[in-house]
Amino acid sequence: MNKLRLPRWLSPAFLAIIASLSRSAEGAVDHRLLIGDDSKQRIALVEPGGRISWEHHLRSIHDLSLLPNGNVLFQTNWTTVLEMTPEKRTVWSYDSNSHSGSAGKNVEIHAFQRLPNGLTMIAESGRARIIEVDPHGKIQHEIKLKVEHPSVHSDTRMARKLSNGNYLVCHESDGAVREYDSTGKVVWDFPVPLFGRERKGGHGPEAFGNAVYGALRFPNGNTLVATGNGHSLLEVTPTNEIVWSLHQHELPGIQLAWVTTLSLLPNGNIVFGNCHAGPDYPQIIEITKDKKVIWTFKDFQNFGNSLPVSQVIDPGALIR
Repeated sequence: MNKLRLPRWLSPAFLAIIASLSRSAEGAVDHRLLIGDDSKQRIALVEPGGRISWEHHLRSIHDLSLLPNGNVLFQTNWTTVLEMTPEKRTVWSYDSNSHSGSAGKNVEIHAFQRLPNGLTMIAESGRARIIEVDPHGKIQHEIKLKVEHPSVHSDTRMARKLSNGNYLVCHESDGAVREYDSTGKVVWDFPVPLFGRERKGGHGPEAFGNAVYGALRFPNGNTLVATGNGHSLLEVTPTNEIVWSLHQHELPGIQLAWVTTLSLLPNGNIVFGNCHAGPDYPQIIEITKDKKVIWTFKDFQNFGNSLPVSQVIDPGALIR
């Protein structure tokens, strides 16, 4: 009997080479990712190796999450948040333009979170508030936010309700991260430093400022801050001491631009977004605390230079 011979392009050796090319040269780690991209106006679930297993069109996006029930919570524009099944059936939505707010004020949404009690937290820029709404869209709780430089587009970026019931909020236009209690009182305030440098406009590596995007509370009580166009990560204590940092040119062969969303993996590694860096640099990066690059994601065929938000789906990952 003749032995069946596979074509060369299906041989195990060739497939192994292709698999190796889908991973970073820095290591063999890969992740399942939920990605939101303004450039090509899509949200997509990307499997290890790069295959897109689910996607949907959108206009604008700054936040997203894969829910425990398998549905996706995301936005299609700056005012609408929705929950969609894998079959692309919308089972819940909230449009801030259609609900009560400050009369005559424009509104944009840049952060939202499904809470364990079933409510959905939404941060509204322009109205400078956080609301928690029930499945029927009724507001169950509201706090006002401290905003020193009001902007409908940048009052807030990432915001999360913490396990202690407080809210951790990034204020892009103020260049600050603030923690609020359930009454709206500011209990912690971290002004993102400029490190003696002058501001420079823009979104890419050439820009500079403290337009903070993301913040993540570590189990030890410290806060990891993604400084947006500050091109850096800063770990800050409750007394505002910077105890660890990563700056624009510290990773070999990589230039940081607009540093955005954050994930903490069970092994202590950090995954973060590198938006507007250009096609020569990765859009998502995993590093150790000693600044070794473990894995990078760069796909400028399916996504573009404005990929601001991603979620690591790996079990146990602490997301933003």
